Amino acid sequence: MRRPVLWAWAGLAALAVFPIVAPALGLDFYVSFVRRVLIFALAAAGLNLVLGYGGMVALGHAAFFGAGAYAAAILAAAGVHSALLVWPAAALLAAVLAWVTGAVSLRTRGVYFIMITLAFAQMLYYVFISLRQYGGEDGLNLSGPATLPGVDLGTDLSFYYVVLVLFAVLTAVLNRLVESRFGMALQGVRENEARMVALGYPVYRLKLTAFVIGAAVAGLAGALLANNNLFVSPNLLHWTQSANLLIMVLVGGMGLRYGGLAGAAVMLTLEEALRLWTEYWHLPLGLVLLAVVFGAPRGLAGLLGPLFSDGGTARAAPAADQGPAAARREGGQP
Repeated sequence: MRRPVLWAWAGLAALAVFPIVAPALGLDFYVSFVRRVLIFALAAAGLNLVLGYGGMVALGHAAFFGAGAYAAAILAAAGVHSALLVWPAAALLAAVLAWVTGAVSLRTRGVYFIMITLAFAQMLYYVFISLRQYGGEDGLNLSGPATLPGVDLGTDLSFYYVVLVLFAVLTAVLNRLVESRFGMALQGVRENEARMVALGYPVYRLKLTAFVIGAAVAGLAGALLANNNLFVSPNLLHWTQSANLLIMVLVGGMGLRYGGLAGAAVMLTLEEALRLWTEYWHLPLGLVLLAVVFGAPRGLAGLLGPLFSDGGTARAAPAADQGPAAARREGGQP
């Protein structure tokens, strides 16, 4: 078994054991905190697929995150509480919104792409503010947690393990995705889009697919956050939330496995610690983040080498250089 895989299993085991030993160590509060970190790490992982592997600097990812949260809250208000219906519906709504917005924004590049994704996100933000029947700018309370057969999602421990399982499964799927032929081609687009077009790759479809997948993951994370807080508000869709997710990816490591987890853990931990120290916690947080960016250009995950480094990036260039046939051989197909 490869060393990074061993480290991944060790980290997963530590996360699984933590809620059991936390009460004995007087760390009961941190069970819910770690669960929140995992939820935001999932949203950041979706953005990392778009930004880190696809090279698309999107400043509207919070729209999909918030839309997933609102989907869960609105369905709960309508009497639909089954997690087997609510969570996939939240991911589907986010994916559809991403398909619509991506179909337009991905026809642009550079700062125009950034501004269009931001514009779409802000439009959705004001749409949800205008929904007075669902709380408007005051937000919406959920009557209770979602239901899952055989699992009581109303207890901290049960919900923690559900979030952990979803995080582990989706992280494994995303890691496998970026190592696939699709992932190799997507990274080729990131490195040299013009060359990939010349080689005959469907660049637009590759980028749109990645955009939709990243949004679906963020939508599911939003539904989990709604279940975690039992409350949603339009602030989840605001551009500042998009900026937070973007910073998590940058700090954790763009295009690196578990970069989203590293960034979410550092960002939320610093925020929690600095809140206790001063009410003006944004200033020291900004200084710390600047130090991280200048001290670790590849992100915190990049500092840990084999533990978080991505093995697929190095293979993307040869596949891109040799065209679609080479990419198919790289993926194990004739």
